[in-house]
Formats: sequence, C-alpha cells, structure tokens
Amino acid sequence: MIRSFLTYIIAGSLMLAACKKDDDNNKHVPGAPVAVESFLPMQGGGGTSILISGSNFGDTTEVEVSINGKRLAVTGSNTKQIMAVVPRKCGSGKVVVKVGGKEVSSNAEFNYVFTRSVTTLAGSGIAGFANGKGEDAMFRFNSEGWYRGSGIAVDDDLNVYVTDPGNHCIRKIDSTGRVTTLAGSAEAGDNDGTGAAARFQIPYGVAVDAQGNVYTADPGSWKIKKITPQGVVTTWLDAGTETWQVAVDKSTNEVFYANSGAGAVYRIPSQGNKVLVADGISTPGGLDFDRQGNLYVAASTRHVIIRYAKGTWEPAVIAGQSDVPGYLNGTGTAAKFANPWGLAVDADGNIYIAGNGTWDGGAYNPDQSIRFITPKNWQVSTYAGSNTAGYANAIGEAAAFAGPLGVAVDKNGTVYVVDKNNNRVRKIVSE
Repeated sequence: MIRSFLTYIIAGSLMLAACKKDDDNNKHVPGAPVAVESFLPMQGGGGTSILISGSNFGDTTEVEVSINGKRLAVTGSNTKQIMAVVPRKCGSGKVVVKVGGKEVSSNAEFNYVFTRSVTTLAGSGIAGFANGKGEDAMFRFNSEGWYRGSGIAVDDDLNVYVTDPGNHCIRKIDSTGRVTTLAGSAEAGDNDGTGAAARFQIPYGVAVDAQGNVYTADPGSWKIKKITPQGVVTTWLDAGTETWQVAVDKSTNEVFYANSGAGAVYRIPSQGNKVLVADGISTPGGLDFDRQGNLYVAASTRHVIIRYAKGTWEPAVIAGQSDVPGYLNGTGTAAKFANPWGLAVDADGNIYIAGNGTWDGGAYNPDQSIRFITPKNWQVSTYAGSNTAGYANAIGEAAAFAGPLGVAVDKNGTVYVVDKNNNRVRKIVSE
C-alpha cells in the first residue's frame, strides 16, 4: 500500500513537472465543468501532501484547495492534478477545489489524524503545598478522598487558574508553568480580602470572565466569590445552598453556577441576585457555554451530556445513554459515559469532558479519559487517556490519568486537566 502510494505521488509529481513545460495544457477552460475524481492519501496529519486528480483545474495561480474550511498550500497544479499540503489542526472533511469561480468537492472525506501529546504542566504527584515551576509545585487535589474540586480555567493571557480544595486557595499557573497563589491560604475560612488575607473553605469550581476576573464556587461556604486580577476577593453571591460549579456565558459575560445536591443551575444577573435556569438535573457536574450562549451540563449520575438552548433553556440530551454507564465512543446517544464531571467548550463549539466524576476518582470507574464531542453531529471520541487509570505522559490513548475531574481549553485549543489522584495539572497539545 505504501509503495503503491509513493508510486502514485512520484507519477503525479512527474506529470505536474511535465505540464509546466506546456502552458496551453496548464490552463483552466472557463465554462467547462470542473470535477474532483480522487485524492491520495485519504488520511494524514499536518504537513501531509495530497495528490488530487480530476479535470479542468488550472495552474497554481488559478486554484484554491480547502478541507474543513481550512486553506491548503498548493505546491503544484495542472488541469488534471493538484498537489497541496494539509495545514496543522485542519480537521476532517471533503476536499474542496475552487477554480474559475466554481467550487467542487470530493465524494470521500479526508480523515485528519490528530497527534495529541499529553505532558505535565505542574505538580509533583505528591499531595502538599508548594509554589514553584512545573513539577516543583504541589497541590492537594486528593488529600481527602471525597474532594471533587474540578475547577480549572484559562484567561486570554494563557494563565491557568485551579481550585486547590485541600489547600483552601486558588492557584495560578502562568504560561511558563510557574505556580503561585492568587488568593487564599492553607487556613480554611470564609473571609473576603486581598490575596493571602482572603479565606475559602473547599473551593471546587472556577471560571474567568472577559475582563480576567476569576469566579469560584465554594460548597463549604455556599458562596460564589469574585477575584480580580490583582487578587481582591469579594462575595459575588451568598447562594443559601451549596455551590459546586461555576461558568461564564461568553455571549453575555454573566455568571452561572450549579448546585449539585439540588440538581439545579442558576444565573447571576447582578451581584447578590440569582435566577433559576434549570432543575431536575441528576448531579450536575461541569457546565460551560458555546459562543452563541447555549449551555452544556454534565449530568453525572445520569451519565449524559445535556444541552440547554439559549433563552428558552429547553433541554436535550446530546450524548450518552440515560442511566446506562460505560465507556463507549459513538454518535450522540449511542455513546456511553460513566459519571462525567468536568466540561469545557472551545471557540469552535467542540466539547471536552473529564470522564471520572466518582466521589473518589477511583480506578474502578471505566472512564479515565478526556472525551471529545463535535458540534456537527455530537460524535463522541476519546481525546486522550483510556479506560485504565495511571500516570503516563504520552500521545492520545497511550497517555494515562487517575481521576480526571476538571478540563479547560484556551484560545489556541490547548487543553488542561485537573488530574486528581496524580495531584497534577496536565496539558494536551493537539496538532
């Protein structure tokens, strides 16, 4: 197969070179049909050269090629063949050729193969408290087995914010991997203040708004607190019930939170006020919004992901099978989750799920991965990790997590994970 493909590429390259000698054979004929008949290879990653065969193309100045809306670099072209290079992070889709105002596409899809590399951003693996760079830092994500702090968020400057429930504080990891304490201290409490003078009980959820303000949900104090970029902490809402998760609607910059015990999600239209958005949710875990303002919630003990339409908040299960736990990829409700917990949505509407929301993040849970849901058809796949708990920095499903609880994604598409039982923050770069 490899030899056959190489022969095809070499033959195509020779044909492209030969046709450059004859300009008359190298021009598109206006008014005549354009067709894409085939392309090889049919899959690959960034940098893959594909040879497209068809009719009535043209020279390199006349043709454009794209896949999944991403432009390919055309390195050679004549009326019958085009050589083009697939860009990084292109994604899968039909090969589209545009020439002479006409746009035609292939029948088959090019399958983009992502390389998802998992590394450790910060954390030594031992429960404790230490600021420092990379693996010199320490967190207490699992110093009490029942901690379910899934808070992780990223601002536009690529600073990562993490709730550290065992150390009763909010940690900040800059783009170089250096860990500092944004607010709070190792002493539990419930005080507003600046930096180390502020106190938290067991901060669980965290989110960042458009101005870089950080919000945290603390089920120990039943409050949502706001932290400015300078570390000034104020109470944003005294909810009167447990507050577990928090998110910011990208379309309005409003703060929402979830009460996992009561199974409800609330909107905070202004400081000190709350409005019920949805209830009857079976243990809501992570929540986040797409750019249109649609809300997504991981219904953990129902084992499904629910979408709430903006404004009406009409619910619809988009992935997973109600009350049927498992670890199975597939489209929509053909897929299975097992206590999904953390949830994040990227700029393109892709959804990331931290798979293990059990009370202790135990190895018995069949999902120890980050799952990925595409918005086009709710196709569920494994982004990184597998059904086996452990610790391994590797590519894709060869990587290992132990109780992945929280997930966030930055503006560049880099994914970050709270890896509870490894007491580490992990980083996934997809190319």
